[in-house]
Amino acid sequence: MRVYEIAKELGKQTTAFRELLEKELDLTFPSHMSALKDSDVKLIREYFVEQTNKKSDKKETNKKEKQKVNKTEKHNSRHEEQEDNVGHKPHMNKKKKEKQHVPPNIVEASAEEERETPKRGKKKKPQKKQDKPVEKAPEDDLDSIIEIPAEITVGDFAKAIHKNSMDVITELIKMGIMAGLNESITFDTASTVAEKFGVLITEPEESNEDEIFESLIFDDDPKDLASRPPVVTVMGHVDHGKTSLLDAIRETAVTRGEAGGITQHIGASVAIVDGQPITFIDTPGHEAFTQMRSRGAQTTDIVILVVAADDGVMPQTIEAINHSKAAGVPIVVAINKMDRPGADPNRVMTELAEQGLVPEEWGGDVIMIPISAKTHQGIEDLLQMVIMVAEMEELKANPKRPAIGVVLESQIERGRGATASVLVQTGTLYDKDYVVSGQVSGHIRAMFDSHGKKVHKAGPSVPVKITGLSDLPEAGDAIYAVSNEKAARSFAEKVAQRNRDERLNKTTHISLDDLHMQISEDGLKELNLIVKTDVKGTIDALAGSLAKLSNDEVKVNIIHGAVGGISESDVMLATASNAIIIGFNVRPNQGAIRQAERDEIDIRTYRVIYDAIEDIEQAIKGMLSPTIKEEVLGRCEVRDTFKVPNAGTVAGIYVTSGKIVRNAGVRLLRNDVVIHEGTISSLRRFKDDVKEIASGFEGGLGIDRYNDVKVGDSIECFHEVEVPVE
Repeated sequence: MRVYEIAKELGKQTTAFRELLEKELDLTFPSHMSALKDSDVKLIREYFVEQTNKKSDKKETNKKEKQKVNKTEKHNSRHEEQEDNVGHKPHMNKKKKEKQHVPPNIVEASAEEERETPKRGKKKKPQKKQDKPVEKAPEDDLDSIIEIPAEITVGDFAKAIHKNSMDVITELIKMGIMAGLNESITFDTASTVAEKFGVLITEPEESNEDEIFESLIFDDDPKDLASRPPVVTVMGHVDHGKTSLLDAIRETAVTRGEAGGITQHIGASVAIVDGQPITFIDTPGHEAFTQMRSRGAQTTDIVILVVAADDGVMPQTIEAINHSKAAGVPIVVAINKMDRPGADPNRVMTELAEQGLVPEEWGGDVIMIPISAKTHQGIEDLLQMVIMVAEMEELKANPKRPAIGVVLESQIERGRGATASVLVQTGTLYDKDYVVSGQVSGHIRAMFDSHGKKVHKAGPSVPVKITGLSDLPEAGDAIYAVSNEKAARSFAEKVAQRNRDERLNKTTHISLDDLHMQISEDGLKELNLIVKTDVKGTIDALAGSLAKLSNDEVKVNIIHGAVGGISESDVMLATASNAIIIGFNVRPNQGAIRQAERDEIDIRTYRVIYDAIEDIEQAIKGMLSPTIKEEVLGRCEVRDTFKVPNAGTVAGIYVTSGKIVRNAGVRLLRNDVVIHEGTISSLRRFKDDVKEIASGFEGGLGIDRYNDVKVGDSIECFHEVEVPVE
């Protein structure tokens, strides 16, 4: 529907209609042909229905008052007739008597009705005084005081005091100030004009983000703290049974007759065990886990590490362990698939002990429960252990304060707009609260629990979905309940400004090049490293050698070591832990490269183990001065292979980034692991020999004296450049 169509429908003149929409509903349209959103059409119709109802009620009230006045006049008229009959003059004090019997509000209402319906009779001259009423704002009424910034445009000022902009401009002209709608005026000028209209204005107190933040963050009174449900994240290797475990927990809860069960609607699940709720994060991947932690959001209280009894500890298992340790949360191990013939829980315990997770049976402090998600063996024991760990952690929160939570995920939903799945961490969130998260603010219109049911409030550790946000907040960002819309917008604006300043003055993460300077200036005590290699044996050798580099000034920590290429997950862990990534005979994928560039993470790759050890040692001593730097020119993927006589295997390639240059070196990558390093023997576009192939184009590439090229491989093109020593 277009503007002129709904104006016609409502019986309004188009130009006046557009002005009304801008003034009353803050809706601006370039022309009468502008298309309207369904939500705008609904809002406009609701507004005019409301106005019509108000007018009807007003007219009905005026009608009753008029009837009352007429009745009074008739009574007075009869009384005067009676007086006239006994010798009194009938018309002497008629006007005076009318004024005595008719209240002022009735006169004003009648006058207003007459103005609305001029055809019914002539307007009385005294009604001219009603054209520009001066509304005096009572000084003791705080709601009548309008806050105006130190500088404001004329148009915004007129809107703020609910006056016609032309009337405001007229008053300014009388003061000798020629200002248009978009020109700014000072607070003193605005104050003078406001007095003319009988409006009280005030200048808001200066506040910064820190002050606003301090009003949201404060220490709770220990008396107000109460126990809260634990928040649990399920992690582990692919196909070790994470999803099956959540399904088994749901079925167990149902069979025990517990209310609530477990659902998968809003990024979190709630299970009831013996009357006690447990909240499970339904996005348990370490990527999401680390991403949230990198933004400062500690969402998880306990990690359930799922390990298959017939498979043992795998690369992603180790990765999950390292992510959990870095977050500093307790781990409960679920040894799954005990129903399998090859299940060996002792082997799993041994392998976990090698990773620093020593079971309680062996004198350690890690609880390990043999389970079967398929047969439900040990599920109840696992849940009881989770509750026991939660009790040991003494998880408490204050439900009486304004809510603080974390955004789990956000999305645009049809009919609801911007929605966010929120985990309340402390306080109580209500369905009419004003909230702010990063640069996003809003007024909660509706709130739904994990079952999709509307709720009015949510306490600590309770996940809910909320609507009414101005935009999509970032996953992992904190969300706060504030007192009013102004505070929410002010906080969001301050955050937006801070983010802009941070982008301009972005702080960099630690790198080998400036390591010694940071040690000497900032007193760096720990150097965190992430080690990725092509084979498992190299991890232990490299990690052991690097750990020996620790000295009195700095301790070298290997926070994560695994086999395989450098992924985005590794970069996110490095971001959260301020670590350097060391790759041996492996390369980062394109996603990891982009993520590292955004987060300014230092990735170092080596072909010789001693080069890595020497670089870090020299960096610690402040003697690192590389003269040769490797520059990646481009990357392509192998889409086909051809056998060419006297030339060997030629790869049909598609360049995905950068460019492939004939005289440069190349690496053949298989699953981001370096298979071969050499030079280009031939580079063709169709039948022509070319010097380079740019991104987005296809071609043929031959590697000098190497033929083991397969479809799906990646080829990285690079060259080495000299860097002058400063």
